[in-house]
Amino acid sequence: QVQLVESGGGSVQPGGSLTLSCATSGLTDYVGCVTWFRQAPGKEREAVARIGIRRWSPYYTDSVKGRFTVSRDTSKDTVYLQMNSLKPEDTAVYYCAADPGCSARDSDYVYWGQGTQVTVSS
Repeated sequence: QVQLVESGGGSVQPGGSLTLSCATSGLTDYVGCVTWFRQAPGKEREAVARIGIRRWSPYYTDSVKGRFTVSRDTSKDTVYLQMNSLKPEDTAVYYCAADPGCSARDSDYVYWGQGTQVTVSS
């Protein structure tokens, strides 16, 4: 059974940094991707960054390129999202999700974490 648990959210001032963690289980034999999504109030959920479990190059949406870095530690079964130079528009609930087809559409994802709030405000 696949389980995903996010942690690391919080409040930070503009320009600050946060690192989100997605602890996974059940992905040992998984071939696919873990994607970080976010959803701000009143907005649709969007894919922010994606990394393959065994292959696939990382993907970033344009608005976070150069500021966010997605990585994985296979020894800890954890995927990270390092967020630097945070902006107020990065405020959202962040979710990690897993999909065998590495889809760009959130509707294709079956496995989701519970979400963690990130607030960027002065």
